[in-house]
Parts: sequence; C-alpha cells; structure tokens
Amino acid sequence: MKLLTYNINGIRSVLKKDFIKWISAVDADIICLQEIKALESQFDKSEFEELGYSFHIFPAEKKGYSGVGLLSKLPVKLVRLGCGIDKYDCEGRIIQIDLEGMSVISVYMPSGASRPDRQVYKMHFLHDFYDYIDDVLSESPNLIIGGDFNLCHRPIDIHNPIALDGYPGFTPEERAWMTGFLQKGFRDSFRKFNPEPHNYSWWSYRAGARQKNLGWRIDYLLISESLNQKLIKSRHLSEAKHSDHCPVEVYIDV
Repeated sequence: MKLLTYNINGIRSVLKKDFIKWISAVDADIICLQEIKALESQFDKSEFEELGYSFHIFPAEKKGYSGVGLLSKLPVKLVRLGCGIDKYDCEGRIIQIDLEGMSVISVYMPSGASRPDRQVYKMHFLHDFYDYIDDVLSESPNLIIGGDFNLCHRPIDIHNPIALDGYPGFTPEERAWMTGFLQKGFRDSFRKFNPEPHNYSWWSYRAGARQKNLGWRIDYLLISESLNQKLIKSRHLSEAKHSDHCPVEVYIDV
C-alpha cells in the first residue's frame, strides 16, 4: 500500500498545474492533503472520482484558509471530521478515515510564525492533539498520521539550525513535544530509511530557497509501532512542485 501526505497550498491552485495528471501517475492508495483552502462546492471532485478515489474534506469556516482532506482508493468505513474542540475544528485541521484494520489522519497543525498569539494557539493545539491521539489509539491502534506539522524535530531537519534556533517551528518546546509524541508509540517513517541531512519538505518562496535547498522538514508520515515492521520505504517526492511543499511517500506491506 502506498500513502502520501502533501500540503498543496490550495486545491484550486494545484488543479491548474496538472495535479490530476500527477495524481494519476503517482497512483497512491491514500493521500493526505493539507491547506485545501476551499469548500467542497468550490471545485470539481469528479476528476478524482474518475481515478477511483473517494474524496473527503474538512474545510475551515474562513474562506480560502486551511482545510484538510483525504483521498482513498480503499473502502472507507467511517469519516471523522475534526477533534471535537471548536477552536480547532473551525479552522479545519483534522480529518480521519477508518479503513479495514487501519485508520488514517490528515492534520494541518497551526503555524506560529505570523504573530505571538498564534504561537500560543499552536502550543495549545499540540498539547490537545497529544491527548486526542490517546483516545484515537484506544480505538484504532493501527494508525497513520500524515500532515504538515509546521515544526522541525531535530537540527538535521532545518537548513540553518543555529540561526533559526528558537524561531517558531523550531523552538525547544515544539521539538520536545515531537520527541514525546513519537515516544507515545509512533515511527517517523521518513527517518527510518533516510538518516542523511539536507532532506526538506518545505521551502520559502523567497530568495530562491528551493533552488538552493534552504528548507525545513515539517511534513511527516508517522506510523504507529504496530505497523513499523510492515514499512518498506519512504521518500520525499521533491520533483513535485505544485506548492511550496513536496509530498512525503511511504510504502507499507499490508
């Protein structure tokens, strides 16, 4: 089974960039999407359905903002929208599908870079998400979480860890949270197979950052330990350039 996570920075934008053709060529079974930035009525889902996908979205209340989605070629038993906390659900940050013997979450975690109050909001989200996943695991121990976490875990995950130390997305508190979250029983699938530096998943649009590979690794596919032995490989699809992120891909033997 092949899974992807991809922050597309606007579904209507990527549909103008041969996204459907790319989706067809990649031929993944499950695709977690972040920053849909649209209501379901604002784009045509039929193109995805013609490729064999069911498309489930959870948009933000604010137009043109945030929103998450999940594409699945596998039969979906149940779709869960949000986490039950209004201040997060109004921003469309979490969607879950339950499959036969497995659940998949697409999450778009807040960024704290714009204002100090948003960094406070982000830290509240991280702590509440930590507790929320305990509840999910109690029902769905075979869990995959794909998404834009808006944080780098280790110095190897950011192009200039000295200069950017303490910057939102690379604070000691966020990094400690990620360590604790992984210790809850998750494997960072990409790092299992790719221990080398200079692997990033997001680049600023400014100053040719992507061409210079001055990036951050903030997009993850986290796999519960119950699925760890079934991991086959994981990689970044850096040739995909529909947004300022690139997709993360994982293969699982199921």
